[in-house]
Amino acid sequence: MKKNLKKILVPFILMVVFNLGAFYFAIGDNFAEGYSPHLGIIFISGLLFGPYGAIGSVLGNTLCDLIRGYSAGLTFTSEIISLAISILAYKLWYGKYKSRKIITTPKLNDTNQILLFIGIIFICAVIYSIVNKKLLYLFQPETMHITFLVGVRYFINFVNSAFIFGIIGILISKYIDFIHIPKKSEKKYNKKLYEILGMSLIALTIIIAISDFYFKNVNSSIMIAEILIITGLLITYLTKPITAEVTEIPYNTIPERIMNIFLITSLIILIIGYVIVSDDVLAFALDAYLPIDLGEVIILVFLAMDIFFIIFFIPSFLVLKYIENNVINPIVSFSRIEKFIKKGDRIESDGLVKVYSEYVNQDDEIGMLARSYTSLINYTNEYIENIHQIEGEKQKIEAELRIAEKIQKSNLPTERISNENYCIFGFSQPAKEVGGDFYDYYELDDDNVAVVIGDASGKGIPAAILSTIAQSIIKQLLKTERDPSKVMYLLNNQLCENNSESMFITLWLGIYNTKTKMLTFSNAGHNTPVIMEDGKFKSIEVDTGIALGIWEDYEFIKEEIPICNKMILYTDGITDAMNSDEEFYGENKLIDFLNNHNSENKIVTKLLEDINKFTGSEEQFDDMTLVILNKHD
Repeated sequence: MKKNLKKILVPFILMVVFNLGAFYFAIGDNFAEGYSPHLGIIFISGLLFGPYGAIGSVLGNTLCDLIRGYSAGLTFTSEIISLAISILAYKLWYGKYKSRKIITTPKLNDTNQILLFIGIIFICAVIYSIVNKKLLYLFQPETMHITFLVGVRYFINFVNSAFIFGIIGILISKYIDFIHIPKKSEKKYNKKLYEILGMSLIALTIIIAISDFYFKNVNSSIMIAEILIITGLLITYLTKPITAEVTEIPYNTIPERIMNIFLITSLIILIIGYVIVSDDVLAFALDAYLPIDLGEVIILVFLAMDIFFIIFFIPSFLVLKYIENNVINPIVSFSRIEKFIKKGDRIESDGLVKVYSEYVNQDDEIGMLARSYTSLINYTNEYIENIHQIEGEKQKIEAELRIAEKIQKSNLPTERISNENYCIFGFSQPAKEVGGDFYDYYELDDDNVAVVIGDASGKGIPAAILSTIAQSIIKQLLKTERDPSKVMYLLNNQLCENNSESMFITLWLGIYNTKTKMLTFSNAGHNTPVIMEDGKFKSIEVDTGIALGIWEDYEFIKEEIPICNKMILYTDGITDAMNSDEEFYGENKLIDFLNNHNSENKIVTKLLEDINKFTGSEEQFDDMTLVILNKHD
């Protein structure tokens, strides 16, 4: 309610200021003599503020007309027309027309909008001037000799002031929100009937204007009939509901910026004309040389300025129309690509390519741009389709990797072996879903336990396959062969066969005798075990051998050591963990950690925390595996 009251109050104040201001401080009297800027207020009040603005401006105009000495009858009837004209501007702007793609609040952002704006001004000006000059004749017959001239005055003043105030109001509305936006009506109406009413109103007004020009003396009864018919048609037309969907454009378009420059230039030319007209010296000088009244001199200057303006306006408008059709519209069409783009999805190209096809044959920059856009869309869609295909393959690979991960984990011991003589358990953390590290332990018989740890070259699935093959072969060989060095020999020869990828694997294989407490083992290029003696962990000196799969018929060495307390086997993922300074965790740091955390409780978790603390944010590039053997006293 408060907002609507403002829409009434602001036009009311503007009307009083410009109406009485022009009357008291500028050249001119009544009947639109001189210049009457308040006629533009009638127009913009309806256009910008809607019915509320129309009411406000008419109330202000009524007050001013009474102050200026117009009769009550003339004032009342004239204000009915003023109210209808003000609302007509509002209705015409929000009307649906075939050439109009979208309906917005009053904006002059392309040549079609400007033509509509000017067209509405001329329609309103003609109806307003025709009816008011006839009302003047009916209520003040003594003015009959200047009735036609009054009509011309009203028309020129209405057109000029409506154009100026309209441009100013529309420009200001971009920064201050005061536009009255109509609510879409769901009311059913006869569209054809209103089209006939509108065309009849325009046609009848033009016919009356032409007849008034040729037939100066018209019967009062005919005038009354003409006024009643025009007013009736006008008021009936205003009952037409607004069914348009108003589109709000939240940004300044390129066409609008160009049009703003053009309109501001036009506005400056017209304002200069008003300044010239308001110059008393010029007006009186012309009045002295021309055989007409001072008021008509001002009208002539108006006409001269309008002619000058038209000379500027029409060529400029045609240039803008050409630029709009050949440059701006193609660019606007190209900008539609934004709503067709969805992240991760192909561009809906059919409609866009159809738009661009209108310009692809042009031998200019627009044609080059259209061809480039079309090619870009097609290339992008091909790329996205390839990406989708790759994504599908990736998902398939990921599913297969999850299966491979489960298979690999199922080959590793899931439970520790723990009895009165010893306890053995292991842990493995691959850098990817699957890795080349593996470990194994299992009882060969009542007295012997096999312990295996290995690290295949490479990462991912190839390394996992090699480690799984090696693990499987070891189990088969240990069924008949208990010498670790011979098992290594046989395994090495099998891996060397058909090793086209030159892959290899480091391996440590030991057999722990629970009665003798002796560990028989053989090493194939793997990290040296860490054992505890006298309460301290230390690295033992063993023959490192060579990795499996490199050299066929290599003789591996069998060694034997007593297990006094604990033994820890590990892969190089532990010692090769690197921090941001490119420093390795290393064997010494591992031994220091073990000596400071010799409790079995959560030893693996604490070691991993220590490694993570050392590496910080650096990514893990290698698998980490541990096997811990504890001898019970």
